[in-house]
Order: sequence, then structure tokens, then C-alpha cells
Amino acid sequence: MKITRLGWTAYAIALVTIVLDQVSKVWILNTLGAAPGASQAIGGPFYLTLVHNYGMSFGLFRGSELSRWLLTLFSAAVVIGLAVWARKATKPLMAVGIGMIMGGAFGNNLIDRIRFGYVVDFIDVTRLHFPWVFNVADSGISVGVALLLLDSFLAEEKELAHPEGHGL
Repeated sequence: MKITRLGWTAYAIALVTIVLDQVSKVWILNTLGAAPGASQAIGGPFYLTLVHNYGMSFGLFRGSELSRWLLTLFSAAVVIGLAVWARKATKPLMAVGIGMIMGGAFGNNLIDRIRFGYVVDFIDVTRLHFPWVFNVADSGISVGVALLLLDSFLAEEKELAHPEGHGL
């Protein structure tokens, strides 16, 4: 199957997300060291706080070594599914959303879990009453999902405005 131009865009965005995530983690580990709990104020409510996340995004579903590998396998399946979906991308928001989710899942749940056994989280805005410490990959996944939802909403609005497909 041929890959669309927007499919290549999704792959490029995934790669950029992976690189930004991994470079930021190397930087944070060099800045704060490897000990979880190390923290540094950035300004106002923003801190860099090193967390070893053994669960999923935002620390959900923490568990054993078995759960680590189950999460890794699940993430690999998600990345493969997204890579197949990206090949067929026909809309820019869809391509960007798929790329961000694919890159975030690959960076967090594959690279980190295989390399460390946990995900490196460090963006700390808990003083804004957001209870989790997260990272660039988590942000990519969250923004990517929001973009896919927005794309779906816009497509639905367009369909409601032009139910017979006229005027598109």
C-alpha cells in the first residue's frame, strides 16, 4: 500500500516527538542525576522533578515486571496500529495527531521501558493542582489525542452542514 504525503508527515512528526522526548530525558538525567525525587525550581509553579514512572501515562497502572513487559507489548501493538493508520492519513490534523501519539508511545513506552524498566518523568506542575509529573512523550500523546478528537469533531460538523456532501 502506498503511503500518502500526510502519512509521511505523521512519520516525521513521530520521529521529532521521539527525538525531543529522548533528548529532554538525557538532559534531565544529566541535570538532576538519576535519583528519583530530585527537584529544581524553574519559576513560579514550574519545577523539574525526576520521577521513575513504572505505570502508564501519568503513573496509572503501576505494577510488576510482568506489567512492564505487558505495557511494552501493548505499546508496540499501538505503535504498529498507528503506523498502519498513518499510511492512510488524509487530513492534516489527523496526520499530526497520529504522529504525536505514535512518537509519544514509542518514546515512553518502548524506549524508556526497555532501556530503564520505567518511564522518566520530570515536568512538574503539581503546584497548579495537576497531580502528575509527566514528560514530552506524555504531552505528545495528550495533544495528539486532542487533535484527533478535534479532527473528528470538525469532520462531524462539516457532515452536519453538508449532509449530502455538496458544497465541500
